[in-house]
Amino acid sequence: VLLVESGGGLVQPGGPLRLSCAASGITFDMYTMAWYRQAPGKQRELVATITSDRTTNYVDSVKGRFTISRDNAKNTVNLQMNSLKPEDTAVYYCNARSQLHPTMMSWGQGTQVTVSS
Repeated sequence: VLLVESGGGLVQPGGPLRLSCAASGITFDMYTMAWYRQAPGKQRELVATITSDRTTNYVDSVKGRFTISRDNAKNTVNLQMNSLKPEDTAVYYCNARSQLHPTMMSWGQGTQVTVSS
């Protein structure tokens, strides 16, 4: 299984950023995809999830600002982040969890998002 994130970078407060994750080595439409993040000195936290039927969930702190989506034909999952805040600064990780065997999961290498003026 290989998950490759892209799209991180430096953005000013209030700006947008779009993260993408390309998956290979899995039957993509049988996996729940998710984005996690980990800020310095903090535990990794779940940001958003999307099931194969595109049911989504978000942590309260990003509701209304972030949108997770997936393209089952391209084996990709995206995270559109708007109205970014300095507290969104973190390494963002793509995660794939099997819907049939939930203990089976894989992680990407992470991409840095820095929100600063």
